[in-house]
Amino acid sequence: MNKLEAYKMDGLGNDFVIFDVRKKSISLNKDQIIKISDRNYIGCDQVIFIEKDESGNNPFLKFYNSDGGEVSACGNGSRCAAYFLMKENDIKKISIKTNAGILESSLISTNLVELNIGKPNFEWDKIPLSKKLDNKNLMIKIKNIHEKEIIGGYSLNVGNPHVIFFVEDYNEFNLKEIGPKIENHKYFPERCNVTLASIKNKSSIKIKVWERGAGLTKACGTAACATAVAAASSNKTERCVDIEFPEGSLNINWKKDDNIYMTGKVSEIEKIKVDI
Repeated sequence: MNKLEAYKMDGLGNDFVIFDVRKKSISLNKDQIIKISDRNYIGCDQVIFIEKDESGNNPFLKFYNSDGGEVSACGNGSRCAAYFLMKENDIKKISIKTNAGILESSLISTNLVELNIGKPNFEWDKIPLSKKLDNKNLMIKIKNIHEKEIIGGYSLNVGNPHVIFFVEDYNEFNLKEIGPKIENHKYFPERCNVTLASIKNKSSIKIKVWERGAGLTKACGTAACATAVAAASSNKTERCVDIEFPEGSLNINWKKDDNIYMTGKVSEIEKIKVDI
C-alpha cells in the first residue's frame, strides 16, 4: 500500500483532494480516484492534480469528479489550487492552465480569491447539445414536490456544460431525483451540470446544484457563473450578482468584455496522507 502526500481544501464546502505532481509523478486509476472521493474514506467532490506544463511556465490542472471521470473545468477547484500556488510562491497573481484554457487568478485579501474563468459559450454545438435548440429554453419539463410542472432549461458552457432552471422556491424540488435525470438527458451528449435557481432580487440568487459526475454538492463555481450569466442575459438580474450557497456566497461579475470573474473564500490548506 502506498502512502501518498496530498492536500485537502474547499471553497464554500465544495471540497477537493489535491495532488502536487510537478516534481514526482503519481498515477491513479479510476477506481483509486473513486475510493479517495468516497465519503466513507477521505471524501471529496473532485480530485485535482497540479502538473508541470511541458509547453510553458503555467502549472497545469487536471480535474476528476468523484465518479472517476475527467472534466475540463472546476471553478472552486481552480480557486483552491490558485491559492495553494500563490501561497507557495508568496505572490498575489497567477496564471493556471486547464483543458478549458488559461485562467487568471488573484488573491484579493486573506483567503479571498478571484478567478477569471473566461467567456461563456451559447452555441448549441459548443455547449454541447445533441441538436440545434433554443439554448435559452430547452422546453425540458421538471416537477416540484407538489407535482406542479414547469418547463424551461437555459443551457450554456462556461468550461463545462450547464443547464439552469429558474424556479420560485428551489426547496420545493427534489434535486436528488431530478438531477441525474437531467444530467443524462438526451439533449446533453457529454452530460451536464444541473442548477435550480431562485432569484431573491436583482443582485442576489440562491442556487442548488447537481454536479455532473459528483452529484449533490454544497457549492459549484462554474454553476454559479453559468447561473449569473443566464440570469443577466434574461434580464432577471444585474451582471454582477451574489450567488448564495449553504456555506457562503460567490460574487460573480460578468463584465462588459464578456469575461466572467468569480470571487469567494477558500479554506486553508490541510496536508494529508492518502493510502492507496
